[in-house]
Amino acid sequence: MFFHLVKKKRGTLKDDTLSGLTVALALVPEAIAFSFAAQVPPLVGLWAAVFMGFITSAFGGRPGMISGATGAIAVVVAKAFQYGELQGEGIGLQYVFACVMLAGLLQVVFGILRLGHFMRLVPHPVMMGFVNGLAIVILFAQKDSFRFASGDWLPQQELLTMGALILLTMVIIQFLPKLTKAIPSSLAAIVVVGLLSALWLDSRTVSDVLLDNTGNGTLSGSFPMPSFPTDIVWNQENVLFILKIAATVAMVGIIESLMTLQLIDDLTETRGKCDRESIAQGAANFLSGLFGGMGGCAMIGQSLINIQSGGRGRTSGIVAAAALAVFIMVGGPVIGEIPIAALTGVMFMVVIGTFEWATFSTFGKVPKSEILVILAVTLITVFLHNLALAVFAGVILSALVFAWKSAQHVTLHPVDQEDGSRIYNLQGLLFFGSVREFTERMTPSKDPENVVIDFKEARVCDYSSMEALSALTERYRKAGKRIRLRHLSPECAHLLNKAGSLVEVEVADDDPHYTVTRI
Repeated sequence: MFFHLVKKKRGTLKDDTLSGLTVALALVPEAIAFSFAAQVPPLVGLWAAVFMGFITSAFGGRPGMISGATGAIAVVVAKAFQYGELQGEGIGLQYVFACVMLAGLLQVVFGILRLGHFMRLVPHPVMMGFVNGLAIVILFAQKDSFRFASGDWLPQQELLTMGALILLTMVIIQFLPKLTKAIPSSLAAIVVVGLLSALWLDSRTVSDVLLDNTGNGTLSGSFPMPSFPTDIVWNQENVLFILKIAATVAMVGIIESLMTLQLIDDLTETRGKCDRESIAQGAANFLSGLFGGMGGCAMIGQSLINIQSGGRGRTSGIVAAAALAVFIMVGGPVIGEIPIAALTGVMFMVVIGTFEWATFSTFGKVPKSEILVILAVTLITVFLHNLALAVFAGVILSALVFAWKSAQHVTLHPVDQEDGSRIYNLQGLLFFGSVREFTERMTPSKDPENVVIDFKEARVCDYSSMEALSALTERYRKAGKRIRLRHLSPECAHLLNKAGSLVEVEVADDDPHYTVTRI
C-alpha cells in the first residue's frame, strides 16, 4: 500500500511524548467542532477531551488509544441541551452533565458485568463497513474547514492557499519518515505549515474559526471545579428523559470505543481489554460531566494519528490530555495561530489510513451477502451518523445471512438396510432456522416400521431442535412405527429424557460431545 500510516512497532517514552503533543494539537479543532455540534460552549468540549483522554489513557484497557469529545456523542447530548433549555433558559448544560454522568455509571456497570466480550461476536464484514463509513464521515466533516460559520465558502484565493498547505502537510507526513524518524511526521508538518502561514502565506487559523463561530478569537479558561446539576427538577418526565439519553450515550460510547479498540488491536498486533476499557470510559464520562465536560468516547481519527506518530504506551494519551489542559489555560494564543489547513491535512491522511482499501478487492471474491453487509454498515454510518445502529444492523444482518445459509445446508441421506429398516444420515446444523425443513422431509407414512436418524455428521444446536425431535417421535408413534436417534451428545440425550420425551436414543462410545444452546 502506498500510504504506510501504521507501522507495527513498540513505542518509547520519546515517541509517546512527541506523539502525545501531536494528538493534543489535533484535538483542539475537533473538540471545538463537536462542541458546536452539541450546541455547548467550546470549553465544554475541550475539558471533556482532557478528562476523557487522561483517565482512559491512564486506566483503560487499550494503551495508545485516544478518547475525547466525539461527533457521535455530541449529536446525542445536543438533545439533552435542547430539552434542558425548554425547561428553563440557561440550564441546558445541567441536563447535559446529568446525562453524561449517568451514562458513565452505566458504562462502569457494563464493564463490571464483563459484557464487552460480546464485541468479539462482531463479524469482519461489519468491522470493514464500520471503518469505511467512519473514514467517509471524517472526510465529509473536513468540509467545514473550507467554509465560514454561515455556510458560505471561503474566497477563491484563500481556498487555493489552503489547498496548497493541505497538500504540503500530506506530503510531509508521507515522506518525512523516509528521511528521519526523530520526530513524528504529523507534528513536523503542523510546525512547518504553521511557520509558512505565519511568515509568508496568510491562511485561516484556529483563532479565526473561534472568532467566526463565537465572536471571541481567544482560547483560555481556568481549571474547572466539580459541580453537580442542582437546578434540574427531578420529576418523572425529566428522570425518564435523562435515563433515555444516558442509555443512548452509554451504548454509543461503548460500541464506538470497543470497535476502535478492536481496530487498534489489529493494527498493532496486540490485544486490549474490553471490560477494563468500558470501566475506564465510564469513570471518565462521570468525571467529565462532574467537571463540566460533554463526555465522549474513543476517537478513531486521533487514535490513528497517535499510532502513526509512534505512540504505543499510556504515556502518549496522558501527555496529550495534559498538553491540551496547558493549551487551554496558558497556551491559547499559540494554539490559536495553528493553520486549519495543517490540521485538515492531518485528518485527510487519517482518512486514507482508516479506509479499508482491501474492500475493493473483495468484489467477486467473497459471497455477495458479505458485500451486502459491508455496504449496509457503511451507508448507515455515513447517512445516519449512528455508529451503534450501524453495528447492530450489521451484526443482525450477518446473523440472518448465517442462519439462512445454515438452514439450506441440512441434508438427509436415506439408506435402506437388509433387515427392512431405514437409516437417515443427517448432515448440517439443526436449529430454529432448519428444523421445519428437516421435519417436513420426514414422512412416517412412507417409511418402514423401524427408522434410525444418525447425527454423526450433524449437530443439535438449540431447544427448537429438541422440541422438533420430540414432535417427530410422536408422529412416528401415532403411525405405529419406531424411530431411534443415534450419535447424539450425552447432554442432548439427557435434556430430551429430562423433558419427558419418548425419544429413543442409542448410546455408543463414539457419541460426540457438545452443548445445546439454552436460549
